[in-house]
Amino acid sequence: MNKKAFLTLEDGTVFEGESFGAEGELIGEVVFTTCMTGFQETLTDPNYSGQIVVQTFPIAGCPGANSHDDLSDYGGAAGLIVREQSVVASNFRSEETLDEFMKKRGIIGLCGIDTRKLARILRKKGTMNGVISTTESADISKLKSFTPEITLISGTESVTYRAENAKHNIALIDYGHRKSIVALLNKLGCNVTVVPFTETINPADFDGIVLSNGAGNPAECTEEIEAVKALIASKIPLLGIGLGHQLLALAAGGTTAKHTHGHRGANIPVVDLESGRTYITAQNHGYYVSDLPEAVGKITHINANDKTCEAISYSSFPALSMQFAPSDMSGVNATAYLVERFLGLVK
Repeated sequence: MNKKAFLTLEDGTVFEGESFGAEGELIGEVVFTTCMTGFQETLTDPNYSGQIVVQTFPIAGCPGANSHDDLSDYGGAAGLIVREQSVVASNFRSEETLDEFMKKRGIIGLCGIDTRKLARILRKKGTMNGVISTTESADISKLKSFTPEITLISGTESVTYRAENAKHNIALIDYGHRKSIVALLNKLGCNVTVVPFTETINPADFDGIVLSNGAGNPAECTEEIEAVKALIASKIPLLGIGLGHQLLALAAGGTTAKHTHGHRGANIPVVDLESGRTYITAQNHGYYVSDLPEAVGKITHINANDKTCEAISYSSFPALSMQFAPSDMSGVNATAYLVERFLGLVK
């Protein structure tokens, strides 16, 4: 029998459930994701650094976890809230249960609450701070004044991933990258050198540079924005993804703003304004590019729901960027063509 635990939001709403995963008390920004599968990927996504993630799908953990499906070797969600956590892992690739996976990584969990109700609150009022604890009485004033520690995360040294018959040498500035982008670039014939954002690189050493995804408020990344400005001045081809997309826009004179509840899920519709085609994308972010000078570039893709910017093609320097994670899956998920356009700039 799991211990009784509570989620208290900064607006005073309290949910009673049971704890699982790691033990302890956790304060963080409470956000929700609409992903139906992939709890392991969610928990190892650096974009969720410092956040408590609510999974809207009612059950998590059925296939278990393994040592191969992590999105990153560092960073990820601090907490997970689900309606029901599966105590049984049933999959031929499974190596451990959800509970064991979270205990090993120090991730605190809460289950047995009405996640549909919680998601509706967050959707209406926006993301807010919350605390998971074993006591119902929480200091609301402390929650309201709490500032989540959501910071950029990267490795400590450069690592190169080589492709067979490589045609290009690409640097990936790491703000909290997912392994999938490295795998995609390797597949497209690129050697990829992952460089921590704290390091300064010489653009002349590479054919192109990718600015990776990451967590936090892009406008607060002042040093990183200045570094991107230097890369723009070098005229080397650039590709921005997620946070990298936002930093590139800010460095080019654009602005960013915060979503009410963000775009988090694997079913986010994006419209290509040139072709009119709609793609289903995977996203995880709380900020977006709200404005961009016309002389700098143009918005090429928008969100089908709220019409916010999803991708940009720059005209004043060789670059393009996207808010979503590029995918080479067939059908509506085939957004890797934007990465191929970037490689066209590299050529």
